[in-house]
Amino acid sequence: MIVAMEPAAEILVVDDEPYIAEMLSMSLRYAGHRVTTVGTGSDALRATRSATPDLVILDVMLPDISGFDLLSKLRSGGRPPVLFLTAKDSVEDKVRGLTLGGDDYVTKPFSLEEVVARVGALLRRSSPAEPDEVETLRYADLVMDEDAHEVWRGEQLIPLSPTEFGLLRFLLRNAGRVVSRAQILDNVWHYDFNGDSSVVDSYIRYLRRKIDVLDPPLIETVRGIGYSLRLPRQPR
Repeated sequence: MIVAMEPAAEILVVDDEPYIAEMLSMSLRYAGHRVTTVGTGSDALRATRSATPDLVILDVMLPDISGFDLLSKLRSGGRPPVLFLTAKDSVEDKVRGLTLGGDDYVTKPFSLEEVVARVGALLRRSSPAEPDEVETLRYADLVMDEDAHEVWRGEQLIPLSPTEFGLLRFLLRNAGRVVSRAQILDNVWHYDFNGDSSVVDSYIRYLRRKIDVLDPPLIETVRGIGYSLRLPRQPR
């Protein structure tokens, strides 16, 4: 049974299978959201010209463009979280979609309850913190302003997707400590990835390309355990 659980959000469903689009639309509306459905990449781009949705559910196999290619076009007008929805279930496809900037990935056939739950998790992850929860996190020359939803490394502003932002927030809140992949999955993704921790490794690589372009590198791999946000140790 699907129940309302989140404040109303504007959700764009991009899927060329009418039955799936209709079932998703009905379930999300029942959960309290406002939903627009389109069947092609071109229609998706037109739908986002006037306003950026709060979240996009994006099928990879569209008749006119790959969902992977469409993602960059959608993100040029804003950075809504994106949930990929597709029949492709290989690890390579999942990692590709997430590494390109998608925030989650569900394969067909799927449970409507699961999709609604994942939508809720993405919306919570991308929502600004409540006023009494807003804080500025700092480590070395890295600064995260949760109120402005901005990250700075020295004088350089670093644009991050909602999931990248959430991952970095968790690392900052545990700066100096080693956190396992399981801890990251539980605290950033908020549900089980069925033992597939490759999404964590992919997002760490993606984050490093943005955070560690300046010296010193801050994200350290602790072999066999996980990751840590800390300054490189000085040689003895």
